[in-house]
Amino acid sequence: MSWLERRTPETRKPYDARSEGDIDYGRVVHSASFRRLQGKTQILNLGDSDFYRTRLTHSLEVAQIAGGIVKQLRFNYPDHPALASLPEHSLIQAIACTHDLGHPPFGHGGEVALNYCMRADGGFEGNGQTLRILSRLEKFSREAGSNLTRETMMGVLKYPIAYDLAANPAIKPKMLEETSGTPLLDREASKPPKCYLGTEDDVVDWILQPLSRGDRDLFQGFEAKKGKHHRAQHKSLACSIMDLADDISYGVHDLEDALALRLIEPNDFRRHVPPDKCKGILDYLAVQYAAWGEYGNDVYEGFVERLFGGGDRRKHQINRVLNYIIPSVRFDEHTEFEEPRLRYRAGLPGPVKTFVDAMKDFIYEMVIRSPSVQHLELKGQMMVIAVFEVMKSDPKSFLPTDIYAKLDSGEKPARVICDYVSGMTDNHLLRTYERLFSPRLGSVFDRL
Repeated sequence: MSWLERRTPETRKPYDARSEGDIDYGRVVHSASFRRLQGKTQILNLGDSDFYRTRLTHSLEVAQIAGGIVKQLRFNYPDHPALASLPEHSLIQAIACTHDLGHPPFGHGGEVALNYCMRADGGFEGNGQTLRILSRLEKFSREAGSNLTRETMMGVLKYPIAYDLAANPAIKPKMLEETSGTPLLDREASKPPKCYLGTEDDVVDWILQPLSRGDRDLFQGFEAKKGKHHRAQHKSLACSIMDLADDISYGVHDLEDALALRLIEPNDFRRHVPPDKCKGILDYLAVQYAAWGEYGNDVYEGFVERLFGGGDRRKHQINRVLNYIIPSVRFDEHTEFEEPRLRYRAGLPGPVKTFVDAMKDFIYEMVIRSPSVQHLELKGQMMVIAVFEVMKSDPKSFLPTDIYAKLDSGEKPARVICDYVSGMTDNHLLRTYERLFSPRLGSVFDRL
């Protein structure tokens, strides 16, 4: 039962019918950090439309896909030895719903900005902040945050390597040089390593207690890359399911947003996702819908035409893509591990992975890296830095009184400020910036 233990032991009421996964899922969806996701950017900026996905709706979709993957694995592999280690439905949904809790305002742009702000104080990384929120900052227990089960926390631990070990010492967050007097963030140098924060070393030690020394050392191993931050190499079975569901949602549902808002053109898709990267999905469509004659002689062009068609045709095509990807998920085995939760992971066959990766790369290049999105990301980054620096300059004067009171706990002031700023929604950060820097905005009656 060690995987269902909690850091702070709890006594269950005899009439409580919930499983441990049910309890974890309830604590996640009722948490303040989960609610705040409704006000945080997914890819497109809030306020441009009321149609597309926020971090909250994205997280709900990831949870639904992750639950579907677990059910599909049980169906496809009824006698597989990994089944005993598959998380129950509510527990995998809890893990999936947490996966973006630590992302700050303005998405990955805000993450890079906060890593710069925390360059001398242990850094910042969104996944690491998720672990910190669940283990420290939420208020379901006095000293253990949400006090979730070890099983859930293991699924949340996406990168089991500490910040100081993951960070390449040759890469230092900084501002750009020679910018004619306008300070601009060096966004490439300020990207954080993928890791957990060193403030949670004791939490990670607790999570990994059931593992043998050999499994633990291997699990926390990393790949050193010249000129880049070091990269963790392993994740648990539950984490791999969550990560795969996130990739599927990112590559498919975020594509749906871009299509609906006409941010991309058919020729963009043809250039980035050519027929050779779609072989698996094209074979699937040709076989499954041959009797309907929908795709004609050129299945690829029929596929593109439906993706870029009207709302009904687009939605049906998106559903068919998901119906191709999710049933194909398989168990991959890593024989170097003893513990089944590390030995087995969810994965995709080659042709399916090629297609999903191509869709993700397409969204990254054509939407995330587009000037229209990058302009707003840069503006968000500079606002995050400005608000952080003001609060750091004089915490007593600029932090809300309840946040300032946390300095008595012994935490470094910079980390308390980082927790506060990273937890802001996009609009909360924007209002704080305007209150501090816009001459005509702000009132003593504003709630901080």
